[in-house]
Amino acid sequence: MNRRSSTTSYKGMNAVNGASSRTVLITGVGRGLGRALALELAKRGHTVIGCARTQDRLNSLQSDFPDPSDKHLLLNADVRSNSSIEELARIVMEKKGVPDIIVNNAGTINKNNKIWEVPEEDFDTVIDTNVKGVANMLRHFIPLMLTRNQGIIVNMSSGWGRSGAALVAPYCASKWAIEGLTRSVAKELPDGMAVIALNPGVIKTDMLESCFGDSAGLYQEPEA
Repeated sequence: MNRRSSTTSYKGMNAVNGASSRTVLITGVGRGLGRALALELAKRGHTVIGCARTQDRLNSLQSDFPDPSDKHLLLNADVRSNSSIEELARIVMEKKGVPDIIVNNAGTINKNNKIWEVPEEDFDTVIDTNVKGVANMLRHFIPLMLTRNQGIIVNMSSGWGRSGAALVAPYCASKWAIEGLTRSVAKELPDGMAVIALNPGVIKTDMLESCFGDSAGLYQEPEA
């Protein structure tokens, strides 16, 4: 596999379609797309490692897995914290070994506001989660993948990572950053590894509802 970087559609997850069982690490599995991905991949026979900040949501996901409870691994972690992800990597290696695929899915969006009305803490939360969170994952998991010179990293992006929209400038900026980060990291990886920025399309999640309001109901659910 040659190293590569691209922005692609949801079909980019075909990397696990029809494949032998893979170990897939997904961030942000507590709700929305991350939860739906975790359940679908488990249903297809893959081993899921998931992390989220809320233990109750992890417990709910665990109870919905179709497999024995010891097949998958769900851990409480905060992608915004470098030390939290360092510990996540340690536990993952100890219990499951190097993941075949990593999906950097955890993300957030600012409340609709013009940029000069976005509070500093709201802007920081978006950047810390959507950009620094991905960087923290790359920092601690790429070295593990390099020991095998193989693996796929999927960084969740957005159509707004190549365009812009009023009232969500911090989110758009974070996804533009993911596009650039992904393309740059691709140039650093050896043959046998790949990183892509994946645009999953418009999906009805809590984040979409926060900026689209009732119109979010016009779009497909994560489980679709």
